[in-house]
Amino acid sequence: MLLELGVLGRGVGHWERRLSFGETDDTVRRRAEAALAVGLEVIACVGETAAERETGETEAVLRRQVGVLPRHEALVIAYEPVWAIGTGKTATPQIAEDAHAFIKSLHETRVLYGGSVKPDNAAELLSQPSIDGALVGGASLDAASFSSLCQIAASLS
Repeated sequence: MLLELGVLGRGVGHWERRLSFGETDDTVRRRAEAALAVGLEVIACVGETAAERETGETEAVLRRQVGVLPRHEALVIAYEPVWAIGTGKTATPQIAEDAHAFIKSLHETRVLYGGSVKPDNAAELLSQPSIDGALVGGASLDAASFSSLCQIAASLS
């Protein structure tokens, strides 16, 4: 049905779906596989909560979440540290780089950063070697902000 409407892809595993609808790593995997099987591109979201980060579980969480994802050329992973989404907090460029490099050690695919990306932090984040782009949330709701983000990304490519 999505393909008939001209939709090219879909996201799976966003933290709000995991929290509000009880999605699990297994349901995220099944949704990703189903979407890929019909020809959709997929952005699969992974990331740790503040509590998981504080207790040193970031790599274990990412290993678990990334480990279930299918290997497919139309799959992209978005690292969305839950503690940075909608909080105004952003991972430092080094924290984001470390997480992206770790994800890439587990799964050979493109990895986007998606945790409160804004025009004032985009250049630093997007210039990290393991970050392949941004998954923009709230900043996409403001045309000037989103346009600025696009210009920053274009200047770095």
